[in-house]
Amino acid sequence: MRSKKSQNVLARLKQITGTKTDASLSSALNISPQTLSSWKGRDSTPYSICVEIAQTRGISLDWLLLGEGPMLRLAHTESPQESTTRENTMLASWRLLDENDRCAIENALEEKRRLRDLELKLSEMASLLSSLQPADET
Repeated sequence: MRSKKSQNVLARLKQITGTKTDASLSSALNISPQTLSSWKGRDSTPYSICVEIAQTRGISLDWLLLGEGPMLRLAHTESPQESTTRENTMLASWRLLDENDRCAIENALEEKRRLRDLELKLSEMASLLSSLQPADET
């Protein structure tokens, strides 16, 4: 019998994203409904998405993945030892993934980089546009 722990993670992702249905969650995560359905069927946890959401929204991974502790992580600076431990943990997790999951993570990272580049360009264009507009004369 499977524990369906990933179901709990998906429920917490719905809570974070403010969604109620699988369709709205898949849209909020920018994945296809079929991908979400596949995760549920395989009892698979989308670790790369969880890490990204935790980093961007200040969410505790303990809470998101395990349901333990507070939802929001406490702000602190990592020591070099903590950083190395975290990197080693991530590397060990990476090595446990199958090739399809690794490809999916790499694609998600590339998409994230592309979106950051677009956001930067948009910000630059907005600044340029505001500098070109004449000041209001009163």
